[in-house]
Amino acid sequence: MSEILEELKYTKEHEWVRERDDGNIEVGITDHAQTSLGDLVYVELPDVDTEISSGDAFAVVESVKAASDVYLPLSGKIVEVNEALVDGPELVNSDPYGDGWLIRFRPDTPSELDELLSGEDYQRFVAELED
Repeated sequence: MSEILEELKYTKEHEWVRERDDGNIEVGITDHAQTSLGDLVYVELPDVDTEISSGDAFAVVESVKAASDVYLPLSGKIVEVNEALVDGPELVNSDPYGDGWLIRFRPDTPSELDELLSGEDYQRFVAELED
């Protein structure tokens, strides 16, 4: 069973979202996603100051099994990328909700967070996929 943190928001594309105290949003891929992909060998991240629209791919995670796009759940401007993933993509596997975060961005419309899945809703979604 995949680890799902109740305090985060989720997407059906298996991204997690954390609202930070500074108003920025942190995004990564879920434990379910990293488990499905297998050992990550490469992470391609966007440039800081890039404007990205909701639903657009902003990163690529590549494992020994597959490459997968990662999508931004809200429109906004990238303010920070996790540089540690350049030399250590395996951080996404070992700590997907902590040191394995991908980007931080300033959302154009923070209220759109309310449209994302709660931990409980994401748990049900993943359970249906595994049936």
